[in-house]
Amino acid sequence: MTGDLVIETAGLRKEFRTRRGGLRVAVQSLDLAVPAGGVHGFLGPNGSGKTTTIRMLLGLARATKGSMALFGTTVPHGLPEVIDRVGAVVESPKFSPNFTGRQNLQLLARTRGIGQDRIESALATVSLGERDRDRYKSYSLGMKQRLAIAGTLLKDPQLLILDEPTNGLDPAGIREIRDTIRSLGETGVTVLLSSHILAEVQQVCSSVTIIGNGRMLASGKVDDLIGASTSYRVRVPDRDGAVRRLKEAGFTIHPDGDAGFRVETDRPPGDITRTLGESQVWLSELTPVRPDLETVFLELTSGEALGEAPEEGSDR
Repeated sequence: MTGDLVIETAGLRKEFRTRRGGLRVAVQSLDLAVPAGGVHGFLGPNGSGKTTTIRMLLGLARATKGSMALFGTTVPHGLPEVIDRVGAVVESPKFSPNFTGRQNLQLLARTRGIGQDRIESALATVSLGERDRDRYKSYSLGMKQRLAIAGTLLKDPQLLILDEPTNGLDPAGIREIRDTIRSLGETGVTVLLSSHILAEVQQVCSSVTIIGNGRMLASGKVDDLIGASTSYRVRVPDRDGAVRRLKEAGFTIHPDGDAGFRVETDRPPGDITRTLGESQVWLSELTPVRPDLETVFLELTSGEALGEAPEEGSDR
């Protein structure tokens, strides 16, 4: 294990007994490396092992094989040494519905021996300062999630682990959580974000790890995984003439709806403009088509069948 990584796993494996008495491997040979700072996406289909991995890192589930470390300290054995540097929202938050947001945080701070001055900072970070005196039961789902994050921020963690924080939220709630996560990453907190909402992840994450059936499929910077665009969407008045001329010039053409087409090429877009202009075909649109994280994700996880769910308490 290396000390310059906030999270590191090596050969991590988790086995479960299934309801039929068989064996299911939920996580297999997972090597996860999360450097300090920024937001790291942890992506995979439902049942791919994301939550199981997180639970093992936090000492909530026992690994069958392999090693794990937080801040260079081996866990779960060394978890007491680093747990104060870690905040996590893994399950639904447990708050008193009749208490205000502030009162819930005050109670939480008191039980953890945390100074009350941290409450103001936590509320400000998640933008709940104007609603802190409203009762928890009046909060929207997005506000409840932000209060849960505020609860983890009371101890000023260096690592924040969020497991599907936007589940069940409407678009406004998703945006609230996205903005909160982005601001946390910008302040120097390392955020491990487990999610299946790829468009949101792409907007806030600088790096990602994609898993399927407990195996790592890809890991790296988002821009590197997506890659540079070699495709352009073209719209012209004379579609057939444009396609014919571009094919004669050696361009690869793909259909893109009734009104246009895509050009696959490593050549600069000016070559498309010049080729068509020389034939008196004038462009209505020339737009680069950049692959997105969802496209990469679907390509990597296609065919990743889900295993049978384990029984409660059947972990090995």
